[in-house]
Amino acid sequence: MTEPRQITQMQFRVIAKRQAPGDRWRLVDENHKPYGEVVEGLVETLSAYMRKTGHKDGYRLEPLKGLLMAIEWAEPEPPPPPKTFDLYGEYE
Repeated sequence: MTEPRQITQMQFRVIAKRQAPGDRWRLVDENHKPYGEVVEGLVETLSAYMRKTGHKDGYRLEPLKGLLMAIEWAEPEPPPPPKTFDLYGEYE
């Protein structure tokens, strides 16, 4: 007998944008608005974000777009139950 599979969805949330020139980053809020000071270096940026949020899952870097994203896992919404009708007296 096989175990039922648990399906999760991977989501990416932008957490920092690169500030030119060089390896400088600024954290962003949920609306992608920058806040706080510019942080020198990618590792320092990750450390600042982890201290602020406690996020310890994965991260994704999009270097050509200048984006740093946190990977979040979410359970998908269950499908709605099928509609039932009592037109024929099948359900009471």
